[in-house]
Amino acid sequence: MFVFLSKFLPQFIYPAGLVCLLLILALIFQRRKKWQNTVIGLALAVLIIAGNRWAAYGLTRSLEWRHLPPAELPQVEAIVVLGGGTEPHQSPRPIVELNSAGDRALYAAYLYQQGHAPHLLLSGGNIDWLYAQESTPAGQMAAVLEMMNVPASAIWLEPESLNTYENAVNCARILADKDIQRIILVTTATHMPRAVALFEHQGIEVIPAPTDFKITEENWQNLFQADLSAQLTHLMPNVSSLNMTTTALKEYLGIFTYKLRGWL
Repeated sequence: MFVFLSKFLPQFIYPAGLVCLLLILALIFQRRKKWQNTVIGLALAVLIIAGNRWAAYGLTRSLEWRHLPPAELPQVEAIVVLGGGTEPHQSPRPIVELNSAGDRALYAAYLYQQGHAPHLLLSGGNIDWLYAQESTPAGQMAAVLEMMNVPASAIWLEPESLNTYENAVNCARILADKDIQRIILVTTATHMPRAVALFEHQGIEVIPAPTDFKITEENWQNLFQADLSAQLTHLMPNVSSLNMTTTALKEYLGIFTYKLRGWL
């Protein structure tokens, strides 16, 4: 039940769902024009604030830059990679494919090839009612890594976890069985603060190796240095910024919820 509620209820807090909820209220308030206009104004404000580049970049950067990549990563016994960057091999896809978070698998393969660890622990299971697929994110990542010449003997799978908390708990159990206390953790940069806190709460020493950065030094500086035409464009709501804001809010809500449950 917690998994369902954690996926369903936040939809009404994220910008798109909140705007829909406000517009439904506006329809209900048809006979009360003052209330209706207020609700429509709130819906418009949510779109403008959440969908402009300033808000999107600021929120995203506040998460991504908490764990910047170290100048040099050490050697450890295992690299843990969290699922979410793959799409299953389903017709008409010819193979397992990577999505916008596919940098997780690419970076993990790179770190393995650079000799940072002899094993990769791939974590991620399926929420049956949400994803109708036979393979798991962990198995899909394994298929991608093997395509990049990572041997199957170097791959360990954790295909049961349904959220980041379970990623940490299940991986901690596997790592404890193998007497491993220190890992390199690979996940999307916005997701890294929550992931690091959860793994450390399980008593694991974590070396963050974030990837899939949306905010670079250059585009952050360009945000401030752009001319008037660009600044006006930045203030206009757009799908890309709305998506970035939603992702950041998802992480902050996850951190808050996990703290309430005592998982952090």
